This record gives sequence, C-alpha cells and structure tokens, in this order.
Amino acid sequence: MWLAAIQLVSGRHWQDNREQIAAELALLPKERPLLVLLPENFALFGERQGYLDGAETIGPDLGGAAPIQQQLAEWARDYGIWLVAGAMPTSIAGSDHIHTSTLVFDPSGDLKGRYHKIHLFDVDVADNHGRYRESETFSPGDAPVLVDSPFGPLGLSICYDLRFPELYRRLARAGARVLLVPAAFTAVTGEAHWEPLLRARAIENQCYVVAANQGGTHETGRQTWGHSMVIDPWGRVLASLDSGRGTVLAPLDQGLMDELQRTMPVLGHARLL
Repeated sequence: MWLAAIQLVSGRHWQDNREQIAAELALLPKERPLLVLLPENFALFGERQGYLDGAETIGPDLGGAAPIQQQLAEWARDYGIWLVAGAMPTSIAGSDHIHTSTLVFDPSGDLKGRYHKIHLFDVDVADNHGRYRESETFSPGDAPVLVDSPFGPLGLSICYDLRFPELYRRLARAGARVLLVPAAFTAVTGEAHWEPLLRARAIENQCYVVAANQGGTHETGRQTWGHSMVIDPWGRVLASLDSGRGTVLAPLDQGLMDELQRTMPVLGHARLL
C-alpha cells in the first residue's frame, strides 16, 4: 500500500492547473493500491469571484455542469487510484457563500465521501497578502468525516483545520488510520508551524499523515510554503518536497500502527475526552 501527495503551484484557471496535475499523475509508480492526495485549491487559486464562478454542485452524473469532478473521476478510473481532491469550491443551494470541500474518489471513479472545511482562515499574516478572510466567501462545514478505504478509514481535513487537535482526536477515536491534510499554508505560517503541527497530529493519534501543500509563488502574488510530506505514526517524515511541483510517495505499514497501538495505547489511556 502506498501514500502519495502531489504538490502544485496552482493558478486562477482550471485548465492550466489540470495540466499540472495530469503531468504528475503520468509519473505515478505502478504499485497498487495507491492513495493520491491533491492540495487545497488544486483546481482554482485566486480571489473570491473566481471561486464563486468555479464552484460546482457535488454529485454524480452532472456531466458538463461539473467538469472538475468529471475529470477527477476519470483520473481515478484511468490510473486505478484512490484520488482525494484536496479542496475545491462547491455550491450551497440558495446561498451567496460556498463550501471548500474535499472529495474522495475510488478506483472505479465513484465518489465515496465529501468533507466541508470546518475551520475558516480569518487571520492576519505578516506577508505580502496580509489579510485573509475565508468567511467572506466560504461557509464552514459542521461535521468530521471518515471514509472507508483499503488503507483503513481516512480522516479528512483541510489546511487551517490542522491547528485544531480536537478534530483529529475525534477522527482517531472513530477509527481513522490515515489523516489527510490538503493545504495552501502560507510561507510565513508554514515555515514556523507546518511540520511541527503535522508531526504532532501523527504522533498523538498514532496515524499516518499525508499532507499535500501548495508550494511556491502564485499568480496572485501569494506565497505558499510547500514541504508536502508523508509522516508515519511514530512521527517520522518518510518523504518530503521543499518547493515547486512534484509528488512525494511512501509505503503504508499497517503492522506499525497495530504495534504502536498495542504497546503504547494512548487513545485508550486518554482521560479527558
């Protein structure tokens, strides 16, 4: 079993970003089963109106009304992979806001799960963008999500969620074996906190963590940190990519998780729930 994270430097337009993703998928190894995680904003990386215009209704058989989802399903089928679409804009009926959502496709191209980002990034950062207010465009989700897979249950999250350990503890207590973190972490916050937070989530929950970040300077001038990585349940970084486009890949060892949970049963020892 293999875990992969694709790092991108996405722009405003889906067609350009699609070419970046297709180039990385074409380089995937032949081993299966393989889970591939795309970063946050893999399809569209821009401003509010671009996200609103590009938002899709979630669901099968939408055809031309959902070109991003249609392409994701085709990629999953063509490559025989579990493809986790890190985060893309999705519509909310009757609302002037949208969700930013993770979608999980199995190797048959079927949609197996969806997650709407719970924690919205409304902060000020000492970078060239300065002010971030996701709540002006997005509405938060309200529920953690697990998706069954051959890798074990997948715990879904998006970017700023990483700073809220209670979400990951709920996922772990519900049975998560792999925690997925698609992101567009800024260069400033990423340099300071990205790897420590990811390793902490892996260690404290005794899960694999797969983190796919945006990694460079974007059309909008925003700078993202990169350093996409796969981390094992002991907190070891198995594979990492500093910046630019590329893919990191590492094996999943189910026996390691079982042994750690047997010899150091921290979830069973927790007293403050």
